[in-house]
Amino acid sequence: MLGRRTVLAAAVSLAAGCAAPGRPADAPSAVAAPAAPAAVAPPAPPTREQVLARYAGQAPRLWGTDLPGVEATVPDGALALTFDACGGPGGDGYDEELIGVLRRHGVPATLFLNARWVDANPGPFGELAADRLFEIGNHGTAHRPLSVTGRSAYGITGTADPAAAYEEVAGNRAKLAALLGRPPRWFRSGTAHYDEVAVRLVGELGERVAGFAVNGDAGATFTAGQVASAVAAAAPGSVVISHFNHPGSGTAAGYAQALPRLLDAGRSFVRLPS
Repeated sequence: MLGRRTVLAAAVSLAAGCAAPGRPADAPSAVAAPAAPAAVAPPAPPTREQVLARYAGQAPRLWGTDLPGVEATVPDGALALTFDACGGPGGDGYDEELIGVLRRHGVPATLFLNARWVDANPGPFGELAADRLFEIGNHGTAHRPLSVTGRSAYGITGTADPAAAYEEVAGNRAKLAALLGRPPRWFRSGTAHYDEVAVRLVGELGERVAGFAVNGDAGATFTAGQVASAVAAAAPGSVVISHFNHPGSGTAAGYAQALPRLLDAGRSFVRLPS
């Protein structure tokens, strides 16, 4: 895996991103990922009862953001920009300026949407879902760290048991599948924390777990200059995490500074792979 997480202070700030605080033809263009192939019906995921039976009594040993099965890099030296929208009190905003920056430069991204954000933003959701520049990912039902024992992260209580972990993934998965016409391919939990049992559970439900190698905006608390520095310094192959639910933060201005530099340097961008 390329690199370690950015400094602990920035990683801890991830939780802050979820709490209160047409492109011109001559614009620089990144190479977007090819259009997704025609949908093929996936096998039915296990039922809640099957998950309960399978995972009852399993005791996790690991906890954090960097676990086996959590994917934080992509192949071929591209950068994968990912943006979370966490929903809930103080987290329902829509950073239209940031989305505009991505569109002007033709830079694809994966957008992780919490169920509460989707409910609060039906108009923006429909617009983003229709834009082939973006992949829509699952950011959980209630924005909880994903645990089978109730572990917490940044003061946010995690899912209490396998049944709660199932609901955190499956509830928003069903919502997004109904709206998109297909289930999401990727999941990122609230706070991006997991135990290894929960990671396996996500896989059984048909989704891959997105981590991150670069913290792009520290939960939308970075200044524009800090965002630009973090993103511009991302190593080839990195998954970058930022937020698009805090208009007025430094995130949009920071990406507006960083993307032209990266494009001029010949860097390419992809959505998380199918």
